Amino acid sequence: MTERSFRIIVISLLVLNIFLIGALAGGGLTWVRSTQNKAESLPLAGEQLPSGQRAAFRQALNDARKADRPSILEAQQAKIDAASLLGQPNLDTAALSAALARARDADMALRERIEQRAVDFAATLSYDERRALAESLIRRNAPKPAATK
Repeated sequence: MTERSFRIIVISLLVLNIFLIGALAGGGLTWVRSTQNKAESLPLAGEQLPSGQRAAFRQALNDARKADRPSILEAQQAKIDAASLLGQPNLDTAALSAALARARDADMALRERIEQRAVDFAATLSYDERRALAESLIRRNAPKPAATK
């Protein structure tokens, strides 16, 4: 083996090892972050309900979202339009404001319909189940303690 081919092999192996070490470190860091996020994530609304009611509650909200798919698509398109307008050389502030207003109106209409579906579902629950739902909503919306570094 010549000195030149030996150097090429050594350099290739060093580059490969550096790549592998970086991949392992990145994978480990991703794994650590994902496990931390799961531990710190907010509780879901309705988690305190009995399993049958919890599934029915989530299904009711999913059905409301599916029924309002046109509103979701309208809001997404309005946001895409706003981003497109922002990327133009000359900013048309009136058109940008109109696109953002369309997105906001569609988002608010969707939220209103989903919340109304949640109200309709809550009307079918017993007092204890409504209390459990209220507790999960309070826990979900409670202020999160400041992260310390």
